Amino acid sequence: MGKTLYMIIFALFATAVITSIHYYLWLRLVHDTGLSTPWRTIATWSIVVLCASIPLAMILGRGIPFGASRALVWAPYVWIGMMMLLFFTLLTVDAVKLMALVVKKVTVGGSLIADPERRRVMNRIVAGAATVAVTGLSGIAVVKAAKKAVIKKLEINLSRLPRKLDGMKIVQLSDLHIGLTNGGRWLEDIVRRVNALEPDVIVVTGDIIDGQVELLVKEIAPLRDLEAPHGVYFVTGNHEYYFGVSEWLPAVTRLGIRVLRNERVKIGEGDDFFYLAGVDDYNSRGMEPGHGQDLGKALDGREPDVEVVLLAHQPRAIYQAAKMDVGLVLCGHTHGGQIWPFTYLVGLQQPYNKGLYRHGERTWIYVNQGTGLWGPPMRLGTEGEITEISLRAG
Repeated sequence: MGKTLYMIIFALFATAVITSIHYYLWLRLVHDTGLSTPWRTIATWSIVVLCASIPLAMILGRGIPFGASRALVWAPYVWIGMMMLLFFTLLTVDAVKLMALVVKKVTVGGSLIADPERRRVMNRIVAGAATVAVTGLSGIAVVKAAKKAVIKKLEINLSRLPRKLDGMKIVQLSDLHIGLTNGGRWLEDIVRRVNALEPDVIVVTGDIIDGQVELLVKEIAPLRDLEAPHGVYFVTGNHEYYFGVSEWLPAVTRLGIRVLRNERVKIGEGDDFFYLAGVDDYNSRGMEPGHGQDLGKALDGREPDVEVVLLAHQPRAIYQAAKMDVGLVLCGHTHGGQIWPFTYLVGLQQPYNKGLYRHGERTWIYVNQGTGLWGPPMRLGTEGEITEISLRAG
């Protein structure tokens, strides 16, 4: 599927979903609560304006300088998070109510339709409680998102890692999403903190940006200051393809970052080395000519006794990686769900959500929760992270 067609389909689908969710919120918060005039009118138009603010913010955010657009879209983007929390809260209540009514019908008998006045009172209580609870959770989520990314430190044993490379330190960044949410000043601090860890290798597992090259090339300039004796490496994420991957890859390369596109490099010296491999994003095939995940190409001719660390944006790469005896896969993409309860929805698409897992007999996978944010400037049950991985031989 071509990139333009993909974006059109995505925009139409997203608009339909957003409109449907707001209609559901109107039913539960306005219609079912029996609000009287003028409150009914005020609430209705508030929901209409909030619904319209989301696509409007996305359009304006892409058309004006990011310095101004970040302030402009902040409130609509927070509303996206609140909207989803409110939607799932009310949907859960509806599911529980329906189950209770069905059980009552089966065990006691009688009508499933409650007294209209009693139902209206209960609807008002539920709507009020849900609104208050979601507002409080949203405030907590905004505060958590504003905190600095934590540094996650872990050790991973790789059976084929040479003894001389024991303790080799890889620092992983993922999902920076420089654009509407985070900018150059935020990235400067990330770079400073990464360099302070004194890594041997730095890897960035996709989604550096959320915008066009001409708007963001100065914003990502701090990446030029990343320092590691064995190099800085990058693999594409899905967002690079949304905003012109053919323009972004040269821009990233000019920052001194090596882009790994279905290929590998040696990390180490002489006979003491491992392969660092990287593949295109899982969904890239058809979005740009010549692109597409191809681990077979990346590992073609690899000596079977040499360890491999694979960079892949999406955790779905683990299936092929395990079959090809890769020792460690470093991924991102999921953001850990970013805002609970979306954590549980990640499993519908990805095999792993966040953290370290053993897949099969020998393959490890680590999923970074995202150094930055995408969409709502909110985190609930997750945290931005910089990952420091010490490789151990044995």
